[in-house]
Amino acid sequence: MAFYNRTTNRAIGRGKTKKKVEKRKYRRKVFQSIRGMRDILPSDCVYYDYILQQAKKIFNFYGFKRMEPPILERLELFTKGVGVNTEIVEKEMYTLKTKDEGEILALRPEYTAGIARAYVENGMSNLVQPVKLYSFGPVFRHEKPQAGRFRQFYQLNLEAIGEGDPVIDVEVILAAKAFLESLGLKSSQLRLKINSIGCSICRPGYIKALKKYYSKHLKEICTLCQERLKTNPLRLLDCKNEKCQPFKEEAPFSLDYLCPDCREHFKKVLEVLDSLDVPYALDKTLVRGLDYYTKTVFEFFAVEEYKNEEGIIQEKKTLAVAGGGRYDDLIKIFGGSEKPAVGVAFGVERLISVLKQKEKKIISPQPLVFLVQIGDTAQRKALSILEEFRHENIALAENLGKSSLRAQLQNADKLNVHYALILGQKEVIDGMIILRDMRSGVQELIPLTSVISVIKKYLRQDATSSHSKK
Repeated sequence: MAFYNRTTNRAIGRGKTKKKVEKRKYRRKVFQSIRGMRDILPSDCVYYDYILQQAKKIFNFYGFKRMEPPILERLELFTKGVGVNTEIVEKEMYTLKTKDEGEILALRPEYTAGIARAYVENGMSNLVQPVKLYSFGPVFRHEKPQAGRFRQFYQLNLEAIGEGDPVIDVEVILAAKAFLESLGLKSSQLRLKINSIGCSICRPGYIKALKKYYSKHLKEICTLCQERLKTNPLRLLDCKNEKCQPFKEEAPFSLDYLCPDCREHFKKVLEVLDSLDVPYALDKTLVRGLDYYTKTVFEFFAVEEYKNEEGIIQEKKTLAVAGGGRYDDLIKIFGGSEKPAVGVAFGVERLISVLKQKEKKIISPQPLVFLVQIGDTAQRKALSILEEFRHENIALAENLGKSSLRAQLQNADKLNVHYALILGQKEVIDGMIILRDMRSGVQELIPLTSVISVIKKYLRQDATSSHSKK
């Protein structure tokens, strides 16, 4: 038997009822996150918090202060600063047009351009130089989503603006290295690669030599490199395509084309690194992908290690976790006076991936005390007890929406708390509260006025006992 849809006057089909069709029509839509974006769940948020916490500790020691530019900037800021022919600007930016003024804006694809703009706009050139800043937050690139890469991801950024001495390059490298080590990465697990790409005076000669070399192999390189040869020749050295690797190795070396000033600058950077026994490797293919870079460029890689059959530690693979360099012309491009600068950016998701590979568990502090309340009177009193614990900075877990003693104690068990405070109507009237040791099951009745001091005493005893066992 067939039914007919009154709107379309078409047969619905045998075996189907109007009721089923209408159900399908009004089925609730399930919303999902946008492709390339993701939810950062509590289990991962602890890693982000940990990385920021370590960054604050290390970077504050080196004199860097936190500053956050806005997520939205004028598109021109990136086309002018990052470079119109870079892949970030050409293919990977999220842009929008404002309704009122018709301005074209962009979600920041990186931090440095916004920091440089803020430096000029806020008159930071009048401060003690160099101005040292760090930032932590989301950036956006419309690149192809793949393992470990997202369209919204987090960067940790470090900038030192207003000083051109090569020692500042080394200070930024040292701060970056100290931060990576603070996350649990050993010096032996870090690789620093470094190069110099010269300045506006000597780089044109190098690019000319690079073009000449690659023009001889035009039909042998990948199609992307063929395009880069016309628009952004330095990016030829950043190609990951297997067929282009032999040509990268034989390409001209930027150090051979440095002007005297750039050569002296890079020489001093390496001398200072040597004097500090900081290991590094010269990498002729290291250029970085943004137009504002000048002179020193560098990257840090984390090494994944394993033991072979003989028990000898071998390197399995490396993962780039940080990259940076000098950008001596950017402040001037944005209308400021000539202020040399150097910075580095860390891929936060990359760092989290490394921490997880090394099985470093970051666990957020858990409350050791759970407050159980039974009945309306106890529920209201529990709120005031909660505030007392907050003022004393003692973490206190609770579930005020539940009234069942059993359900609340089950929650306390799941949280592995050491103590439960049990409050009923009788206890409120008597001014007392039950303290239960969740490990032994022993209970005692204590005055409400003494609950803070008693809990502090027991927590101190637990800490002392835990410390002595270690």
